[in-house]
Amino acid sequence: MSEPIPEAAYRILDDVNFAHVVTILADGMPQTTPVWIHREEGIPFFNTAKGRVKHANLVRDPRVAFSVVDHANPYVYLQVRGHAEMIDDPDNAGIEALSQKYLGTPYPHLREGEERVTVRIVPTDVVWWDPNAR
Repeated sequence: MSEPIPEAAYRILDDVNFAHVVTILADGMPQTTPVWIHREEGIPFFNTAKGRVKHANLVRDPRVAFSVVDHANPYVYLQVRGHAEMIDDPDNAGIEALSQKYLGTPYPHLREGEERVTVRIVPTDVVWWDPNAR
């Protein structure tokens, strides 16, 4: 069952805030990675290359979590737990869109032969905290 992210939280997903994504290693330990994040129709997503640790973890176990804080006010944050849906990105449109958002340029780190995937995070548990909204 999906839990929606409050519309008030969209602003920190739409801004250039970094998220920390947590996946589960084969031995059950958590693994965390900072990523660029955005949303489409209320669903957060990031992009990664096939074969990276987080990709391998999500292939094996799609449970995922992330947190993101507002760079302008780190007391404002969003935490989401859910499951990953991976979508192949053969033309690299996902990573290019994120690079334009965060760098304002084409993605500078693409490696020849690299296969990219967009990872949508379908939320099952959402915590949104903005002390100024109370």
